[in-house]
Amino acid sequence: MTTSLNDVLRYIKHAFIGKDEIVDLLGISLIAKENLFLLGPPGTAKSAIVRLLSQCLEDGRSFEYLLTRFTEPNEIFGPFDIRKLKEGELVTNTEGMMPEASFVFFDEIFNANSAILNSLLMALNERMFRRGRETRRLPALMFVGASNMLPEDEALAALLDRFLLRVKCDYVDPDRLQEVLLAGWQLETGTDSERPMISYAAITELQTACRAVDLTAIRGPYINIVHSLRSTGIKVSDRRAVKLQNIIAASALVSGRMTAILSDLWVLKYIWDTEEQIAILSGMIDAVIEKDEAGPAHPQACYNRAPDPEELMKEIVFLSGRWKEATLSFEEQNVIKDKLRFVQNRCSWIKNPEQKSYIQKEIEGLWQQIFQTI
Repeated sequence: MTTSLNDVLRYIKHAFIGKDEIVDLLGISLIAKENLFLLGPPGTAKSAIVRLLSQCLEDGRSFEYLLTRFTEPNEIFGPFDIRKLKEGELVTNTEGMMPEASFVFFDEIFNANSAILNSLLMALNERMFRRGRETRRLPALMFVGASNMLPEDEALAALLDRFLLRVKCDYVDPDRLQEVLLAGWQLETGTDSERPMISYAAITELQTACRAVDLTAIRGPYINIVHSLRSTGIKVSDRRAVKLQNIIAASALVSGRMTAILSDLWVLKYIWDTEEQIAILSGMIDAVIEKDEAGPAHPQACYNRAPDPEELMKEIVFLSGRWKEATLSFEEQNVIKDKLRFVQNRCSWIKNPEQKSYIQKEIEGLWQQIFQTI
């Protein structure tokens, strides 16, 4: 059932090296009919990945827009129909605009101003477009938003809340730069293999099948996780808790199952509100899905079961070198500490006791350096 979608996702992963996590989450969100937010600096291929996914949609329309503080509703929803306006009716001409799109991407979404904010909130949450007395249902399969920073304004925080999953989009590991250059050159010159396609009808069929996945086996552990997250200060409203079931079901469906298993809870690592919560969520969710012995598991859940000790050591050495720099700002110091916490959580997954013990000592040594200079 998911063959066409998995073909599309594999194609995009081949085109964008080191972005498997983002591509998998896009696929999960698409068949769950939920929204995804990408956080990352310019030049990390956020727009390009989303654009390629939309190009693989066979018979759908995509709408992409870079928001600014001065973006007007007409630029998103379309202008009023002049002919109808002469007759005294306020009807929007939506041809080629967001209300007719099946795939929607908003870049720099937190530049949204008050003139379009309420309409955007309704579109993202209810798949409805309302303007005056005009109301229509939107055909959008999913919305994707992107920004290089998280919102500070409470009004914009409500916009972030409409994106069920959030994922960071960083620069690719320097060791993989040659792969990035080759894949990028093939994409630019059009010499890559033939692009796989998936139809609008096939996606809607998957979205329907997603609602039929049996969640009975994971509902108890899921409830426990929600309670634990709330006790640590991570907000999980009742509405979000209900909607996250769609994401868990989508993980099972993509893995070729109609029954959810414990490892499908890996998607809960992407419900953070702040970057500081990323390491906390990873540690909590990894500790739960590690106990799963069923299968087949989603590739991202499997990835988190087997960290590469050499990669962790490289990260520790890098963070240690960064910490010794005299020009670090307070914010940069916090970033290093957050990354070290993440490495520490990943270390608990190492199977080899000697490697695990050695890396833990290196981590403890770096923490001592940090505490001595604070």
